[in-house]
Amino acid sequence: MTAPVLHRRSIALAVTAAALITAGGARAADPPEATAVSVAPATAPAPSPPPGPYSLPWQLRPAAASTVVRAESSVAFYDSAGQSGSTEATMLLGSYAVTPHLAPLVRLGFVQNQAPGTAADGSSFINPVVGATYARHTQTVRWALFAGATIPVGAGSGDHPDASVSAANTAGLQARSGMDNAMFAVNYATGILGADVAYVGHRLTLQAEATLFQLFRVHGDDAGAQSSDATRTNSTMGVHAGFFLLPVLSVGAELRYQRWLSTPTRVVMGSRVDIPDANKDTLTVAVGPRVHFKVGRNMFLRPGVSYSRGLDNPLSGASYNTLQIDVPVQF
Repeated sequence: MTAPVLHRRSIALAVTAAALITAGGARAADPPEATAVSVAPATAPAPSPPPGPYSLPWQLRPAAASTVVRAESSVAFYDSAGQSGSTEATMLLGSYAVTPHLAPLVRLGFVQNQAPGTAADGSSFINPVVGATYARHTQTVRWALFAGATIPVGAGSGDHPDASVSAANTAGLQARSGMDNAMFAVNYATGILGADVAYVGHRLTLQAEATLFQLFRVHGDDAGAQSSDATRTNSTMGVHAGFFLLPVLSVGAELRYQRWLSTPTRVVMGSRVDIPDANKDTLTVAVGPRVHFKVGRNMFLRPGVSYSRGLDNPLSGASYNTLQIDVPVQF
């Protein structure tokens, strides 16, 4: 093959290759439809902001199901017939969140009473409570339900209780503003149902609570001076308002009300009589600060102290002033 022929074939192959490359490029750029229907990459939804800080109540139940150990002591100072006395009621609670919404709990109580005048001092281990809290929440609303019962093993029960122990139970009930009445009713087993709802937002907590207690006598059939009723029905309710002044400091106030829905009776000189009207309900107010510390990866310490006072008889008549020291540890 001669050189001119090879030269002509090389030129032809080069022209053919250039044409193919040009045609391929045109085909790649041709379809405008591909550009028109292209979809922008999906963006992940913005994360929800964390819920606002929650102000833990003083004697109302927390509107949460959590793992917590809580020790609290209410020290009450009062007067009786011109003589002063004091009572310390200590509560220890433990709960464990088996799911994010359900937490069984147990609560124990102990009372020490320094009686006024020449009356005998006394102490008492009161009825424990077992139960469970079911709770849910949205960004700004929390609600919780509680169901439980007392175990009637408290001291001072039976037909012939020790007078100093019975007096300690009565004094402890008043030191706790009547809110834990079922624990001090040692002759009774009590079913408890309660509900809480709370608004939490803008550093503010507003919470309301209502609880029903149905008491069934299991001890002391002949202890008529203390408990002559086969059944009794009680209720408590309250509101709590708390505000965070700083991320580590909140202040909370509480209004609490306890009322008998049935009228308890007692035996006096062989006759059954109703308890005095002044003893059928109790109204108290409390206020105080609380601090909030993170002390571990998942551990929070929220100690606080509050002052409470009775607003009606029998607490106001006895000049009840109560200091509550509360130390919850949340895990």
